[in-house]
This record gives sequence, C-alpha cells and structure tokens, in this order.
Amino acid sequence: MIKAILIDDEVHCLDTLNMLMSDYCPEVEVIEQCVSAKKGLEVIEKFHPELVFLDIEMPLMNGFELLEQFKEISFSIIFTTSYDQYAIKAIRFSALDYLLKPIDPKELAAAVHRVEVRKMTPSAEQFRMLIDQIQHKETGFTKIAVPTSEGFELISVEQVIRCEADDNYTHLYLKNKNKITACRTLKEMEEQLQDFSFFIRVHHSWIVNLNEVTKYVRGEGGYLVTSDGSTVNVSRSRKDALMKWF
Repeated sequence: MIKAILIDDEVHCLDTLNMLMSDYCPEVEVIEQCVSAKKGLEVIEKFHPELVFLDIEMPLMNGFELLEQFKEISFSIIFTTSYDQYAIKAIRFSALDYLLKPIDPKELAAAVHRVEVRKMTPSAEQFRMLIDQIQHKETGFTKIAVPTSEGFELISVEQVIRCEADDNYTHLYLKNKNKITACRTLKEMEEQLQDFSFFIRVHHSWIVNLNEVTKYVRGEGGYLVTSDGSTVNVSRSRKDALMKWF
C-alpha cells in the first residue's frame, strides 16, 4: 500500500478526493487529510508519507511555499489545482504530476500508477527548477526535466531533434548525437512540449522539432528528413497540419 496524505484548504475537495481514492485507487491508503499547508507540514513530518496530494492555491502558505520548508523531499507529489496556466506550465516543464479540479477518476488512477512505476521520489533539481520558475515568473522556459530509469535529466528543448514512441517510453534524439530514453509515453512528451510551437506530432510514433527539418518528401503521407540525416514518416491524418505550419 502507498501511504498518502491529502492537503487542501477546501473540505469538499478533500472529501471528493478521498472518495475517488477509495473507489479508483485501492493501492493507496489515505492516512491523513489536512485543511491547511501548516497542518500538512506537521503531518508530513510526523507520518513520513510516500505520496502527498498537494493543493497549490491555499491561504497563508501555498503548496509551493510548503515544499520550500523541506531541505529534502522524500515523498512523491501530485499537485491538485484549478486552472492556473503559469503554475501548470512550470509543473509540466519540471516533469512533475498534477491533476486539474474537478479531478477526473481516470487521470487520478493514471497519476497514481506513474508514482508506482517510477518507484523514486522527484529529484532536488526538479524542485529547484519548479521553484525558480514560480518565484521569478520566467517567461522563456528553455529546459525541460526528462524522467529516466536512473532519475531525471535537464535538457535544452532546442537540443531535441525528434522524439520516437516505444510503448510506454519515448526516445529523444539530440543534436549532440546522444539518445535519452524517457519514462514517459509520447503523448505525455507531447503535452510537456506543447508550449514550444516548433514541436509537432507528425505520426502516432513521432514528434519532430521543425527547426531541425531539412526536407519534406511527398507521398501518401510523405516523410521528413531531419538535420541528423534520419527520416520520419508523416501520417495521412497529420499531413494537413504539417502543411499549414510550412
């Protein structure tokens, strides 16, 4: 069982999440519910949970400020939030998990499953990246955190030439000829890269950096040639979107 703590200043949100957890996540044991970040801090230090569901917008101390109280994060985190474009962007770029309120049961189960599969807590670098972005309100995100089997790698998005699906993993091919295997599906990588307009999904198995495309060859869907000399197939269903970009 995964021991979890829920932190949210709205009681009805806590009750709903607890009910959803009971119905859809039997592998999780909710050991405490907290209606403030201050109480959450005390409970985390007392019970040492494996997973914390953390609301972002709370009075007196928000979710990010709560995390800053810890020298080391020894638990996994799933943020819960109403729509906040900037906060969500920062969380996504840091490769951390979040759920939008009202919480969808399927998304909840998927987020818990990712925690189970990773079997590791987020790195200090991820949190530094997240907090720096939140505090300084950086508008030009240039790096993303990529979860791997060994931890996380922080890479410049401009270094990514293309991304290839491999079941529940994604291979990222970089300009320096390195290949990184991310513990994320291509759909999850697509969500993480969606704020960069030069990345486009051209096939169910491929995302490309259009700045690294050197040639398009016509065909039923056609194919692209990238700066490293590789070819990437374009599906018929995605050809029109690609042509519009060109």
